[in-house]
Amino acid sequence: MAGGFEPRCVADDVRLGRDVYLAPFVNLYGCEIGDETRIGAFAEITAGVRVGTRCKISSHTYICTGVTIGDGVFVGHGVMFINDRDPSAVTSAGELQGPRDWQLLSTEVKDRASIGTGAVIMGGIVIGAGALVGAGAVVTHDVPDGAVVAGVPARLLAARKEIGR
Repeated sequence: MAGGFEPRCVADDVRLGRDVYLAPFVNLYGCEIGDETRIGAFAEITAGVRVGTRCKISSHTYICTGVTIGDGVFVGHGVMFINDRDPSAVTSAGELQGPRDWQLLSTEVKDRASIGTGAVIMGGIVIGAGALVGAGAVVTHDVPDGAVVAGVPARLLAARKEIGR
């Protein structure tokens, strides 16, 4: 950008590994990003998230609290992670919800998995090592190591022949 100005928000409590690339307009809060990972424009990664080494997080992706991403993982454009299966703005009494009013669901994406553009990953699941999630899939259940899943909801299609080219 002109004059070297590249707007981004990286909070003081973010831990960045060696040679991490951050595109402009990235928002990072309280997370840990591993060595040689690349994060695309308009991605947001929130508190408590751990992203492993040599990952590629594409633009417009949202990775919320409760998500752990292994090493060598590809996350396509516009992927959304969800950490609450029963979201609400207010409590039964009509008060604005706070941290104690909902259950955080953890999600794990294991090493060398790939998640296609526009996928939605529900909370409380594991995406196995080397698995491939198709573009636009809605993942509602665990994905086995090396599996290929796609669709809404995501269903098993095949096993990957080669994991992590």
